[in-house]
Amino acid sequence: MIQFSQVSKRYATGYDALKNINFTLENGEMAFLTGHSGAGKSTLLKLIALIERPSRGQAVVNHKNLARVTRRQVPIFRRTLGIVFQDYKLLHDRTVFDNVALPLVVAGMEHREIGKRVRAALEKVSLLNKERAHPITLSGGEQQRVSIARAVVGKPSLLLADEPTGNLDTQLAEEILDIFLDFHHHGTTVLIATHDTHLLARARKRVLQLDHGELARDNGARA
Repeated sequence: MIQFSQVSKRYATGYDALKNINFTLENGEMAFLTGHSGAGKSTLLKLIALIERPSRGQAVVNHKNLARVTRRQVPIFRRTLGIVFQDYKLLHDRTVFDNVALPLVVAGMEHREIGKRVRAALEKVSLLNKERAHPITLSGGEQQRVSIARAVVGKPSLLLADEPTGNLDTQLAEEILDIFLDFHHHGTTVLIATHDTHLLARARKRVLQLDHGELARDNGARA
């Protein structure tokens, strides 16, 4: 599913965000990416999503060598991914339904199928009764669940999350974790960047720890 071989990322300023990263995440596996602020967690996720490009090394995602994915092919490649952000990135002038539907609309899906997919995704995150609400009226935990529904509405094989519980209290964070665990149990590959040690202990999954851009630890657990 994901294979990094000697992957490095150096920015134009000369800053090395990642240095010689090597790891493989198997299809259907769930893992956490952790480390101090600035360790390189977000950069690694951006490389997987082709928001950034590696400076050196080889990155393969869903059997595609990312170096060979052209700019024109990037939107099609991203349809195989679901991405969840810490700050939700919801459109506040659109309803919950419209926010979740957006990836399907962009992909040109038929209207009736969009309705089925969106309502199924909202049901998975227990927000079907909020489809006509606007995000501004929802709690932080509900907004994050909307962003998760939007990420999974296209039935991606790989789900990425960048600090998805960073703005939530412990109880809400655990609820969000349970949603990710459920998707994992149904076969979705999941990679979550977090600094929340409580979540790591509760999930008991594989942990990849970054330290100043280097992979300092990989516990290898694949439970």
